[in-house]
Amino acid sequence: MGSSEWLTIDQNVINHFADSTFDHQWIHVDAERAKTDSPYQTTIAHGYLTLSLIPHFLDQIIEVENLKQLVNYSVEKMVFRSAVPVNSKLRMKATLKSAKDLGNICKASILCSFEVEGNEKPVLEGTIVFLYYFK
Repeated sequence: MGSSEWLTIDQNVINHFADSTFDHQWIHVDAERAKTDSPYQTTIAHGYLTLSLIPHFLDQIIEVENLKQLVNYSVEKMVFRSAVPVNSKLRMKATLKSAKDLGNICKASILCSFEVEGNEKPVLEGTIVFLYYFK
């Protein structure tokens, strides 16, 4: 299917996510402590922040016409492989694994692979399943 544009995950993005989810764990929001206590020596993005970017990135990769409604159906085998340090550039690659015609509905399984610029291996990878309802 394709790749999204790069998105910089800065501390402001991380802090807003922390505020939205009430997850203020120091490894995400306390830059001074992270310098000394974190194995990454900096803050890192929440894993669920990375996961939550699927709709943003998919909008850059695919266009679905004649769509009435999109429903999240499931998340399958999503594996967090490594951290996303603050100020990393992140993008997602999407590959259509399967699509099943259910009449005016299409059940699509999409492999989502997130990568940090400069790293060979994905930081997060798994399959999202959507139900696309058509007009």
